Amino acid sequence: MKWTTALLLLLLPLPLLAGKKEQDLARDAVTVLDQIMQAPDQAIPGRLLREAHAIAVIPNVVKAGFVVGGRAGKGLIAIKTPEGVWSHPSYLKLTGASIGFQAGVQSTDVVLVFTSPRGVDSIVNGKVTLGADASVAAGPVGRTAQASTDGQLKAEIYSYSRARGLFAGVALDGAVIAIDHRANQAVYGRNTTPRAVFEGRVDTVPGEIVSFRDRLEEYSAR
Repeated sequence: MKWTTALLLLLLPLPLLAGKKEQDLARDAVTVLDQIMQAPDQAIPGRLLREAHAIAVIPNVVKAGFVVGGRAGKGLIAIKTPEGVWSHPSYLKLTGASIGFQAGVQSTDVVLVFTSPRGVDSIVNGKVTLGADASVAAGPVGRTAQASTDGQLKAEIYSYSRARGLFAGVALDGAVIAIDHRANQAVYGRNTTPRAVFEGRVDTVPGEIVSFRDRLEEYSAR
């Protein structure tokens, strides 16, 4: 029986085995989106989502270090394709020593809304430092913020965080975002590039990935 089980595991596609924690991360990202967008008074304004070029969700960004405060986390980013639909998400990682979260909070969910392609291009080509390579601002929330988004959106990235059940804009100057190539290859297959992911040139797409993309479609259509 043990040998049969081992043989079956060997016959499974490699991304299905190696990408379990990445699929769990995608599931957590869906949960973050649901919890944020199902609270209208705290949600990201609909116009901002509809006009977004890309959206990144990074669940459970955790505090690291005791002498020098820092944060680190992993998440997903999807872009709006030329056809106006959301792409499969690429995995990314966020690090930074000057992230302005609530004092004493150990874990925070982060959402980034990209209003132009420049920040995403920088991530795909290497990394982006928020505030230096791309302008970033704490994003408006809720119904009352809708009017403030009706004018020209000046920041390239709007940033949000959720801690202790509260959702609000947050300062992320100095945080560094880069593609998590290892996670991409664990889920989509070896030698997968972020461009291939965004353009749909991948063969393996787990259900959790599809759910993340579907949620973006649902919430940006409101």
